[in-house]
Amino acid sequence: MVYKLGIRDYSQISKRDCTAYWSPSLPVFLCPEEETLRTLTSLREQLSGYTLALSKDNIVEFMVTKMKNARWPGGKIPRTNDNSALGVQLNTKNRQRVVINNGLVEVTFSSPDGDVTGIKYKGIDNVLEINNEEDNRGYWDVVWNKPGDPIIFDKLVATDFRVIMEDENQVEVSFTKTWDLSMGNSTLPLTVDKRYIIRRGQSGLYLYTILERLEGWPDVDMDQIRVVFKLQKEKFHYMALSDYKRRIMPMPEDRASGQPLAYPEAVLLTKPINPELRGEVDDKYQYSCEDKDNKVHGWIAEDPPVGFWMITPSNEFRVGGPNKQDLTSHVGPVVLNMFTSTHYAGKDLNTEYRNGEPWKKVLGPVFVYLNSVSPKEDSLLLWDDAKEQMSVEVNQWPYDFPQSEDFPSSDQRGAVAGQLLVRDRYINRRSIYASSAYVGLAAPGDVGSWQTEAKGYQFWIRADRHGHFVIKNVRAGNYSLYAWVPGVIGDYKYEAIITVKPGSRIRLGYLVYEPPRNGPTLWDIGTPDRTAAEFYVPDGYPTLMNKLYTRDPAEKFRQYGLWNRYSDLYPNDDLVYTIGISNVKDWFFAHVTRDAGNKTYDPTTWRIIFELENVNTNENYTLRLALASATASEIQVRFNNPSSVRPLFTTGAIGKDNAIARHGIHGLYWLYGIDVPGSQLVEGKNTIYLTQSRSDGPFHGVMYDYIRLEGPRGT
Repeated sequence: MVYKLGIRDYSQISKRDCTAYWSPSLPVFLCPEEETLRTLTSLREQLSGYTLALSKDNIVEFMVTKMKNARWPGGKIPRTNDNSALGVQLNTKNRQRVVINNGLVEVTFSSPDGDVTGIKYKGIDNVLEINNEEDNRGYWDVVWNKPGDPIIFDKLVATDFRVIMEDENQVEVSFTKTWDLSMGNSTLPLTVDKRYIIRRGQSGLYLYTILERLEGWPDVDMDQIRVVFKLQKEKFHYMALSDYKRRIMPMPEDRASGQPLAYPEAVLLTKPINPELRGEVDDKYQYSCEDKDNKVHGWIAEDPPVGFWMITPSNEFRVGGPNKQDLTSHVGPVVLNMFTSTHYAGKDLNTEYRNGEPWKKVLGPVFVYLNSVSPKEDSLLLWDDAKEQMSVEVNQWPYDFPQSEDFPSSDQRGAVAGQLLVRDRYINRRSIYASSAYVGLAAPGDVGSWQTEAKGYQFWIRADRHGHFVIKNVRAGNYSLYAWVPGVIGDYKYEAIITVKPGSRIRLGYLVYEPPRNGPTLWDIGTPDRTAAEFYVPDGYPTLMNKLYTRDPAEKFRQYGLWNRYSDLYPNDDLVYTIGISNVKDWFFAHVTRDAGNKTYDPTTWRIIFELENVNTNENYTLRLALASATASEIQVRFNNPSSVRPLFTTGAIGKDNAIARHGIHGLYWLYGIDVPGSQLVEGKNTIYLTQSRSDGPFHGVMYDYIRLEGPRGT
């Protein structure tokens, strides 16, 4: 049997081209692992047991003949399907159903609602939870409210269906709902276009949505926009988020029979179906990760061995920058893609639309990928394969196949390049490279505004060790260029608005960031990296552990109840840190309240003790206070007099990111520069008193990123 790839230059056959063509009669996928196959000879050498042929018109053909002891090279997963030679087929005969089949997967949508009601794959009639109602299997939703009103949960049920594209290589369909002023304020003022794409030879489903509100529409808050898939709970038991975060998970019934803890999401498993899970805590926020790392996650079934994966090839449509944390997969089994949320940020994230503000945004495409192995193979190979597929999708971004004019292809985008340097005269007389800096384009705004920006697109890259960066595939538009540098406090912003046009290549040259600095460093605590990870993170309670994190101390902060450990360590007196004697592990990771019993909590005051030999009483010193997180808190700063009625400085009430309760080692970043009159200091022993004065609950507090005392200017 012969399959034509349709490539004239057979000396360059990419993996992307090969993956679309599989054998209908043999249990093997006919493309080696190399990204590029240089000659047919090398291809023939790798496919031991198969023969190849080249047609007269130089179109590459695979002539497949099963031979004795035929084997697949490298021991990798052969991606197979018996009907993969079929083109993509669309069936709309039933007006309430839209079915698309490419021989690998068969996906059913409700019509005109636009929910994913079924995914047939590898002998499983439906990988989605068949015991759920059809509108509770695969769907988009928005959490919204009118200003001052309670939140509303809207599943974006569509009212119209249309076929955007249909041929043997690709089908794209659209489910839409429209809104106009005549509908009043009782429904979400948003026009929705949900798009789904199935391509020939692709074992999965691409999806994206186009959301729009026109000028003059009512005020609204939209705090959360996501897509949700709920899988068969009797089949999918193993969850994988990363190489280190993967395990057999509890069942939904285990949570229902468990003991609720401090908030509904956290449950102690007391009678789990799997006895090995007894005594563990399950909380969906324990499985969060930063968006920059949130590229692939999902579940594995054992019988048959099948994987279901959410692949996000770009973060351009997400909010809050690369370090924002969000949910992934969790018990259900549930697979999420969070496009907008206030998690780990709170209402400081700008999700408000006021004064008739127009808005339009494309969310996605993302890829729902399914894979399988034979029952004799290790099902964990599915995770490795999912990571490989993620890399394929990332390398193909931006996709060239979505049909919406609102999704620009690569040639309709631009690029911005430059080199970022750091100039701090108290570190080095010369500018130094901004090594590994996070550099990004986001909506024009103030310095650091990108971390609370939720309406536009963001494009981020890590600079190399010399500070060089190239931000590619940027949508046309107006942007500010922002950056922050690990090991350096503060935020950089380029002084001019950058206008990216289709095909433009903008070279900014040398950019110099001068971080906040008034005088030399007298002492500092921590590392300016926007997290509290370097500080003391205690072990979790033995009776409240999640074993997922017992093997990886780097994420020990994900354990439940660590906020209470402060009261265990400091039942009466608060933390004292002595410069020159203490180290970062003497600094508790979160400045929280003290549990006083009977559901009451006390404010806490931490002390920093330091020596000064010579004090210039006529000049100001500077205290730099960088926070990695803040929740319903207020830090008051006093020098040498803890009883003074008025503090030298207060942050005021700040923060809504809830990172302490949700097991995050950071939320939003806050930076304060505090002028300290030399008259408040003395020669010899000095003490700074940091009081967290808000104490209505256990989660009120901050996480410090970095603290530094600077001498007077010019010293």
